[in-house]
Amino acid sequence: MTSPENQEAIAGLTTSRIQALSDGVFAIVFTLMVFQIRLPDLPASRPPGELARHLRALWPEFLSYALSFIIAGVFWVGHHNIFHYVRRTDRLFLWLNLGFLMFIAFVPFSTALLGRYSQEQVAVVVYGAHLIIIGMLLYLVWSYATHRHRLVDPQIDPDFVHFVKGRILLSPAACAVAIGASFVNVRWSLLLYLLVLAFYIVPGRIDRIWSRR
Repeated sequence: MTSPENQEAIAGLTTSRIQALSDGVFAIVFTLMVFQIRLPDLPASRPPGELARHLRALWPEFLSYALSFIIAGVFWVGHHNIFHYVRRTDRLFLWLNLGFLMFIAFVPFSTALLGRYSQEQVAVVVYGAHLIIIGMLLYLVWSYATHRHRLVDPQIDPDFVHFVKGRILLSPAACAVAIGASFVNVRWSLLLYLLVLAFYIVPGRIDRIWSRR
């Protein structure tokens, strides 16, 4: 006989394929990032130290790669944690998740743009706007799934739902402030972006809540 928990889990589309697709997109994004680093094309007969000089000149691309990987990793962790609570899906939820993945695939470009033109306000604004869009789409994914327990267990704590919403919205809010700061000094914007990444990487209250659960 099927238990109430199992009946609840099968009352809708399963999550296995949406999780497989999401992990696949993230895996491709992680892999493609390294191909943005251009291998120096040097002649066979070259002066000593030429290769080292060209490699040093590639430091913005190495930095961009590391930043892209960390950003994608932060969103993968958040997405992974959200799907720990999602029990089923529906058509609109599938499309919300696809929209999120579409902008995740754009991460290497916006981060490479910032890495190469970090002193240009346009690059800072594009990067911040991109992160705002991703953050808001992740917020929509979580809000849609938890609204009236649409796709999650009825027993989920409402305070926990609101806490996660606030945590997700912190990134778009901080990025909006960073965009505003770019009109004064782009270095302030870069510092804010780094602080946002550090906030999501360092274990905090949310990790203690998950460990208790």
